[in-house]
Amino acid sequence: MTAPCLTSALFTDLYQLTMMQGYFFNGLHTQEAVFDLYFRRLPFEGGYAVWAGLEPMLDTLEALRFSEDDLAYLGTLGQFRPEFLAALREWRFSGQIEAFAEGDVVFPHEPLLTVTAPLWEAQLIETMLLNTLNFQTLVATKAARCVLAARSSPHGGEVLEFGARRAQGPDGALSAARAAFVGGASATSHVEAGQRFGIPVSGTHAHAWVESFPDELAAFRAYAKLYPDSTVLLLDTIDTLRSGLPNAITVARELRAAGHELRGIRLDSGDLAYLSRTARAELDAAGFPDVKIIASNDLSEAVIAGIISEGGRIDVYGVGTQLATAGGPGGGALGGVYKLASLGGVPRMKLTGDPGKASLPGVKHVWRASEQNGKQAGEQLQWDVLTLGGAPQAAQRVSDPVNPLRSAPIPAGLNWQPARQTVMQGGHRTAPARTLTDIQAFSARQLARVATETRRLLNPHIYRVSLAPDAAGLRQRVMEDLQAQHTK
Repeated sequence: MTAPCLTSALFTDLYQLTMMQGYFFNGLHTQEAVFDLYFRRLPFEGGYAVWAGLEPMLDTLEALRFSEDDLAYLGTLGQFRPEFLAALREWRFSGQIEAFAEGDVVFPHEPLLTVTAPLWEAQLIETMLLNTLNFQTLVATKAARCVLAARSSPHGGEVLEFGARRAQGPDGALSAARAAFVGGASATSHVEAGQRFGIPVSGTHAHAWVESFPDELAAFRAYAKLYPDSTVLLLDTIDTLRSGLPNAITVARELRAAGHELRGIRLDSGDLAYLSRTARAELDAAGFPDVKIIASNDLSEAVIAGIISEGGRIDVYGVGTQLATAGGPGGGALGGVYKLASLGGVPRMKLTGDPGKASLPGVKHVWRASEQNGKQAGEQLQWDVLTLGGAPQAAQRVSDPVNPLRSAPIPAGLNWQPARQTVMQGGHRTAPARTLTDIQAFSARQLARVATETRRLLNPHIYRVSLAPDAAGLRQRVMEDLQAQHTK
């Protein structure tokens, strides 16, 4: 029940390998490099992101090798010398990784993951890190938003992942199912994802089932006979309220007479708020208050919130396209980047002409503050601060990572803890892999610690991420040095 693990070191961009060869022949490849992985803008115009994909990435790094077939292929490209290819035969990742725990809530401009390794090792893994972590973080965040929307109903609600048919290829479907579970989805329709990750699987039947029988009632009866304790009936093949719902109630009565109960009905088109209200009233009147109402049909967090605001009575939301593709405003891709912060002990910085894209130099620590009430489980997250050393101190003036002119003093009474931990040392995990169920539960606890105003779907409050004076001072010095070098 482990995540898919990339094993080919060729899962990279060509320029990573050409740079590696350049480092090798210039004697730079063994210098200690520090790279930070972070993003600059939150997805979905939201207030937080859910960090996902770390555990399968650690599996990948432990197993990463250049096979003989890999080396033979590189030899055919005409760009790589025999000495370099021979060195790649013994290449292994031997570095250290500091990272937020998978499932944690994360924010822009803070290093979510820091790699410390020989330069050519740290360089090679950039593409696979960004590929895995960007996508799964994006989908986990989308799932969390859908789950929070569903649970805002006074009647409760849960989310299922239904997106395999619309996902970006087989790997995308599997990764999306995994990430959606991290973000709070309770099950997936994807059977291989269920088998591989231990995620509960869920599903009903398609319109083709109803169309394959002489009439809708015959189709419902046949399905109930085959699955008497797990029957969920799709109502809209003909007419949801005039055909599907009456036939479902007929089958519910027949199941009960035989000692079973109808599990649920599914609505897949039309005005879901109106249809679910009407179906709930008729099911209750017929004596079936426990029959669940499941909805599908291009759902998103915004659609779910709209259904609830209109009095919809849906119990389970099957979210497909919008979840597996992480669609919607501000979605599509997470702009995570991977930037050199130090080489051979010397801070490095990308200055660029766009202040918003400048990187932060030096080896940084991330500290997270919560209310100092002695009950960490119930504490609300308050502030993340990047330092070069110890925890921030009360009354210190910290600044915005993008705009140094925007600053604020740290108030007293905050409880500061390291936000990240060492998850890999010497190329090996520092702890056994966590189960996906544990990651999901941890993520739910962390989301509950985020202020309601930051979690809301529209116009969320901005969670504060700041630079301590030492980190801000280093940035200023490195920036001035770079400007001086290029203005002589």
